[in-house]
Amino acid sequence: MDFIKVSAACPVTRVADIDFNLENINICIDNAYKAGAKSIVFPELCITSYTCGDLFMQSSLLNKSMEAIEKLVYKSKDTDMLITVGAPLNYNNNLYNCGYVIFNGKILGIIPKSFIPNYSEFYEKRWFSEGLGIINKKVDFKFQKDIPFGTNLIFSSDNFNFGFEICEDLWVAIPPSSYLALMGANIIGNLSASNELVSKADYRRSLITNQSARLMSSYIYASAGVHESTTDLLFSGHLLISENGSLLKENARFQRDNEVIYSCVDIFRLNAERLKNISFRNSSTTLPFEPNYIKFQFNSTSIKNFDRFVDKHPFVPSNPKERAERCKEIFNIQASALAKRMEHTGIKKAVIGISGGLDSTLALLVVVKTFKLLGIDHKNIVAITMPGFGTTDRTYNNALTLCKELNCDLREINIVKAALQHFEDIGHDKNIHDVTYENVQARERTQILMDLANKEGGLLIGTGDLSELALGWCTYNGDHMSMYSVNPSIPKSLVRYLVRYVAEQEYTGNVAETLLDVLDTPVSPELLPKGATDEMVQKTEDIVGPYELHDFFLYHFIKHGSSKERILLLSTQAFKDDYSFDEIEKWLNKFIYRFFTQQFKRSALPDGPKVGSISLSPRGDWRMPSDASFNSFK
Repeated sequence: MDFIKVSAACPVTRVADIDFNLENINICIDNAYKAGAKSIVFPELCITSYTCGDLFMQSSLLNKSMEAIEKLVYKSKDTDMLITVGAPLNYNNNLYNCGYVIFNGKILGIIPKSFIPNYSEFYEKRWFSEGLGIINKKVDFKFQKDIPFGTNLIFSSDNFNFGFEICEDLWVAIPPSSYLALMGANIIGNLSASNELVSKADYRRSLITNQSARLMSSYIYASAGVHESTTDLLFSGHLLISENGSLLKENARFQRDNEVIYSCVDIFRLNAERLKNISFRNSSTTLPFEPNYIKFQFNSTSIKNFDRFVDKHPFVPSNPKERAERCKEIFNIQASALAKRMEHTGIKKAVIGISGGLDSTLALLVVVKTFKLLGIDHKNIVAITMPGFGTTDRTYNNALTLCKELNCDLREINIVKAALQHFEDIGHDKNIHDVTYENVQARERTQILMDLANKEGGLLIGTGDLSELALGWCTYNGDHMSMYSVNPSIPKSLVRYLVRYVAEQEYTGNVAETLLDVLDTPVSPELLPKGATDEMVQKTEDIVGPYELHDFFLYHFIKHGSSKERILLLSTQAFKDDYSFDEIEKWLNKFIYRFFTQQFKRSALPDGPKVGSISLSPRGDWRMPSDASFNSFK
């Protein structure tokens, strides 16, 4: 499924004690191998240690370093793992700070550090030459000839393409990793020796995550540790693994023992992001040189212990502070978009159907905020509640309370008589509670709203959400239609948090209490007759499945073009404590069927703002034929 387990390591070292350093490097390799990692990145110059100073000019140190590399090459025969270590290289009477990429008893390539820092606390140019511009060279050792040497090396095994840069390379205006990514590298390793200063770790972390986002790549960072010389500086052994702007794993700095961190990297996701990002593809035309692809082959990349965190609610930030900020931002986008439409049309009234359910409640809150922005009296919000056969006292009373407390122009129009008349007109038995029975009510409500909008000179506000649109859980030319929709790119799982955010941040008293009760009410269209004791008998999630599952399916299907098999893998990991495999597969099959067969509804959507990374607007993000078959996807 294109996941691979990678690692970053910081071994215990002694300055210039190569045998000691090699011993601890081997310990880290063994630990990574036992953990199932397929790649391990070590710090800059970890064979010798970074802080050797003028000892780098000693032949004994350089010869001993090369002996250690040879021993590592021999050791690698027993590991199905790409090993990248830092060591010096004497090439044509120039000394280079290099990364040695080793696999299965062979040095696959050597990467020189492109940019050598020589400012502030750094003094590297005293010893090392810049590798910038070195491409397509060859290096010969006694134990191996014709080793590729340069800054354009890509190490490729199937879909896993590795590129490497060294410390300062990341800090420059155009890092080598930018070119490596454009040449196809989706996993970037950085062998580093970055000293600690107050707040430098924050900057470093931000730099790494941002670079992984720009490159749509994984970025593995390994820095030298506390056992480097402290004559003038201290190093912390900072280890980080990032992916497309997200920090997957980070260690606690200043550790005094050998340390390895691991993470499962999602190469499918990264490649999918690049595939649809035309700007990224176009940037490849700026490459200053051709890549040198070095092929190798992992025996296996299967992951025994899939310990990657999979967020069960990808639309909803798990951090409360971030979630509140997200809700505030979305609420502002919705209200500002509606305000623009009302200003453009010159309309001073809004018409909205209020059921006491989640979606219409959120839409009403958006309209109220919009009217505050525009300085329009809330009495110009014409809120219509239209009880029918299935309307319960709970939803009815919540709708009334909200509209009254928010000072709207509340009107009640019972649709039962009109629906019964329509049943008679079309010859439908009122006792047959089928799709006709339900859709008659939905279309009657929309007809009332449309006609009242005409009569009042108002704008009819749509209330349907993204989850319903994905499943086609709306009546064509019924609640499917409006003059402007405010929720079309907000999934049901996020609607709940938006309503809760407003209840907790914007209101108190009866409004807040009512909003919280709306949140506790089961989702239902209330189109089937209610029970004898006023209980709700029609619950949407009993019919189409849990919305949290469908939102998860939708996110991965649209965001990354994930296959059914991949979605099953991810969802069983995310929801392993909530649903069985059979339950997840059942609802995933339902999702695929409904998503494909209901596209015709999405093809005729009214206007509405995009608020997140996923939208099903036929004018924007999602253009799909209404008669596409789902046979290749089930």
